[in-house]
This record gives sequence, C-alpha cells and structure tokens, in this order.
Amino acid sequence: MAKPNIVQKNDLIQSAKACLVEKGIERFTLRAVAEMAGVTQGTVYYHFRTKEQLFLEVVKDICDRSWDDLTRTDDNFIQEAIASAKSRCSYDSFYHKLFLTLIVSGFHHEQIREQLGEILMKENRVLTDHLSRLWREESPVEGVSFETWGIMLNAIVDGLAIQALLSKDFPVEKTYEELEHFFKAMTAHTAGEEEKE
Repeated sequence: MAKPNIVQKNDLIQSAKACLVEKGIERFTLRAVAEMAGVTQGTVYYHFRTKEQLFLEVVKDICDRSWDDLTRTDDNFIQEAIASAKSRCSYDSFYHKLFLTLIVSGFHHEQIREQLGEILMKENRVLTDHLSRLWREESPVEGVSFETWGIMLNAIVDGLAIQALLSKDFPVEKTYEELEHFFKAMTAHTAGEEEKE
C-alpha cells in the first residue's frame, strides 16, 4: 500500500539515491523511485517534474552532505577532501555518471546549466577558504591566488573521475596517493617559507 502523499521531498531524494545505486542511471525511472519510496508516481511528479530535476537534487544533496562533513574537519581538510573524492572515483561511480549526465543535459537546458554552475562555484569557494587557512594566507606559488588553487583542485578531482569512468585500469590508489603527497609538499613548502621569515 502506498504511503499518504505527505512524503517529504528529502525522503524522495534518499529513495532516488538508493534507486540509482540499485538500478543504475540506465534503468532509473521516476516510477522506480515511487515504488522504492512507497508512494504514488504522482507524488514524485509533484516534487520533481522531470528525471533531470530529480538528478540535480540528488547531486546537490550528495555535494552538500559531503562538504558539510568536510568543513567540520579543519585540521585534516585536504586529506579528508582527497579521501572523499577518491571514494567516488571508480569505473562505475554512479555519482560521476549522474553528474556528467547532467552536464550534457545542461548544454541544452539553461536552468540545469546554471544550477550545476552554482554547485561548482560553491565547491570552489569552500576549497579556496580552506586552502587559505591551511597555507596561512600565503600561496605556495607567487602569483597564484587561493581562488585559482580552489578551482584547480576541483578541476583535478573532476578530471580524475572522468578518467576513472572511462578506463577500468585507471590507477586510482596511486594517483590519489600522489595527489595527497603533492598537497602535503605544498603545505610543507609554505610552512618552510614562513620559518625563513
């Protein structure tokens, strides 16, 4: 028996995430989300007019939860951020398949494009803020702003995810280990520069 139509939007987002994990993007439907949530298909349509709109809400939810968790770990932010990114970097990552599917949809749908842009800008700001604190307001490379560092780190992570989606043999462990080593070296460099002064 279906639940009354008092289901919360967030409950449907959680059901959609479970449905994506179980069925994958290829077999994902709003009907499957309704069945998983125990509600009518009309209830899902009431909250989300299209599958892309629901996909976008799933991406936002995953990003918001991930960044909320990461912002609580100020001391080990970079290590935690890299570990979080690595955990979603795989040949069958439903998150990155979903994200890239939305990017393609965004080329033809301005509202999706704008909302994805907002998600990326928020991620860039969080990274910028944490890198400036980590490196104590001193960029490890003169002439490269913290804003650019945040954008580059975000682009690196997205680029690694694309490569992992396209190649079963992509060296995820080695690549992320060396990425973490790179940021530790940059942090040590910045600390060393402060000690000289």
